[in-house]
Amino acid sequence: MSANGNGGSAIGLIETVGLVGMIYGIDAMLKAASVELASEIIKVDGGILSVMIRGDVSSVRAAVEAGAEAVARVGKLQAAHVIPRPADVVVRAFTGGSGK
Repeated sequence: MSANGNGGSAIGLIETVGLVGMIYGIDAMLKAASVELASEIIKVDGGILSVMIRGDVSSVRAAVEAGAEAVARVGKLQAAHVIPRPADVVVRAFTGGSGK
């Protein structure tokens, strides 16, 4: 498989300060579009948390937008980003599994 063997798939990430905002954001993402969690909640430093979702590009974009808006309503959004067609190694680095 090529370095970008994910075809039409994408990963989306949101990063928050605090757990309540993160939970609210995850809930909003999973309800907004047909996506799945691709990682557990990743604890960074200073109360910063991150999580990754995956799905098709348009679903991930919609989910990340919904999650970012939800977090901003109840907490502090640090960052939100979508990576279309991520390299398999990027997905494996954070999920510990297949890039598929």
